[in-house]
Amino acid sequence: MGDLDLHIIQGTAGRYPPAEINIVIDVIRAFTVSHLAFMRGAREIFLVNTVEEAFALKTQNPAYLLAGEVAGLPIAGFDLDNSPHTFSLADVNNRSLVQKTTNGVKGTLLALDAELILVTGFSNARKTARYARQVAQGRPRCRVNVVATHPSGDDDLACAHFIQSQLLGDRQVGVDAVRQRITAAQAAGKFFDPAQPEFNEKDMAFCTREVDCNFVMQVDKRLSLPRIVKFLVN
Repeated sequence: MGDLDLHIIQGTAGRYPPAEINIVIDVIRAFTVSHLAFMRGAREIFLVNTVEEAFALKTQNPAYLLAGEVAGLPIAGFDLDNSPHTFSLADVNNRSLVQKTTNGVKGTLLALDAELILVTGFSNARKTARYARQVAQGRPRCRVNVVATHPSGDDDLACAHFIQSQLLGDRQVGVDAVRQRITAAQAAGKFFDPAQPEFNEKDMAFCTREVDCNFVMQVDKRLSLPRIVKFLVN
């Protein structure tokens, strides 16, 4: 491999430094949801910063499905929430989705200054890191920003450390340790709290499970609105 210039960045305070590759992480739950959506046949996922933008797109394209959350909770008038369990049952085959979330989508829209932009939760982190490593190998120097979008939680940071280990080829960060950190993270606590039944404990099983698949999630920024597409890999 050439000179790999690897940086872990946490939060969504502003645009990230230019890079050859940006890997944007949201484990609980945005990109776990996106991964499930593509496994269930979704065509594309448009990314928006505001609820108003989402509704405007739905007005222009009534067949689009709106999905997301505000403060972790479902959005009135949206077709789907931000629950992996919901998406494991939803019929999204060949549908275009519009996603609005607090951290993952916001972070991705701050990460567009890169040649290759990938998004992932833990479920597809290994495949994402492997593909990014393959791309980086063909370059004499490659800056990679690994972005843990949750501004303070350990869930996305644990996944970032796993991806860093995979990129460097040292394999020192094990799957079990990452799962433990995700489950113990502050963002996960509400899913195990009986006083907060609006957060489904079943979601955490999806957020901590590796799923073998033949694709990564790549951001296509050629259109007026960025969208996530499924990109087939070996």
